[in-house]
Amino acid sequence: MKISAKGEYGMRAMAILALEFPAGPVPLREIARREEIPYQFLEQIFIPLRHAGLINSVRGAKGGYILAKAPSEIKVGDIIRALEGPIAPVDCVAENDADVCSRSTACLTKGIWQRLRDSMAEVLDDITLADVIKMSDQ
Repeated sequence: MKISAKGEYGMRAMAILALEFPAGPVPLREIARREEIPYQFLEQIFIPLRHAGLINSVRGAKGGYILAKAPSEIKVGDIIRALEGPIAPVDCVAENDADVCSRSTACLTKGIWQRLRDSMAEVLDDITLADVIKMSDQ
């Protein structure tokens, strides 16, 4: 599984929201400027994040975007799934598509892909945005 620009930029933007969480909403233009992400692309990235319940928008002079939950409650896996879809190295073992392959019962390599999927999901679900901020301090 390769993370696209959408996933990479989305993670960077969410890290900014986690870093600024105590201060309140952050304008989208500020996130775009700080992370050197095209504003229009960032607007598109925030749509699935909002639909997944990971961020909220705040209107007004001091408006912008804020995490919907504390950084310690948002897992990297939740962000990646919202932006990239199910975690899977190949389609036949996607988290939500168990029977997409007619060879599923006779596949000699399916076990490899399942283990890889489970390992990736375990790592991504073990790291929260709070952990991301702590890692950046090192």
